[in-house]
Amino acid sequence: MAKEDVLYQHGTLALLVPGLYDGTMSISELLTHGDTGIGTADGLDGEMVILEGKAYQISGKGKVREMSPDELTPFANVHFDDATNDYDRKDMTSDALEQEIFKAHPFANQFFAYRIVGTFSHVETRAIDKQKPPYPPLAEAAKSQHIFKADNVAGTLIGYYSPDLYQGTTSAGFHVHFLSDDHKFGGHVLVYALKEGKVSLQTFSDFNLHLPVHDSRFVRADLNDPELDKQIKDAEH
Repeated sequence: MAKEDVLYQHGTLALLVPGLYDGTMSISELLTHGDTGIGTADGLDGEMVILEGKAYQISGKGKVREMSPDELTPFANVHFDDATNDYDRKDMTSDALEQEIFKAHPFANQFFAYRIVGTFSHVETRAIDKQKPPYPPLAEAAKSQHIFKADNVAGTLIGYYSPDLYQGTTSAGFHVHFLSDDHKFGGHVLVYALKEGKVSLQTFSDFNLHLPVHDSRFVRADLNDPELDKQIKDAEH
């Protein structure tokens, strides 16, 4: 199994729903499993983008900074970048691009990384303020999100598609983040429109899920929530 065939994930979306936001893996350890990815920081502190082996945090105030190796994350996805399906596109909405993928490729039941490098006519993102114990549930924390908008911005959109089967473990469907080339704008992507850029896809044959089994709150948590699907959709989309 080549390392490029593996999507690595620390934590699950389901553990965030009741408010398990304490970081349980260091950035340095996370980066041994991939050089590209997305996630969040300790305390649900904003959004994370990983590009070329460096992790960047976009805070609830919209500030971007490079994270230090000893900082922690409760949830993240990473992989080693080796995209082979790439093509140029221009003047397309997010919905049109996503629909085009499934018309061209039989990827509905596969995990794949989704990246666009280029200029975007519009990008709308969000980031959540750092939460303080006792942590509120994810749906409540999401109410503190801040919305950021940018037009004619150059940057990288990076994220993943997860099959519906894995809702709860992941956020099913597309889950993407953005970082501008000047590192002044980014976050969890709500909507975007591409002006011109290169779209790259990387499929994975293996999904490596790492759980925080040494964290006492995770071990004791009741994650059997009948409203899990709704709460994830409300918070992530």
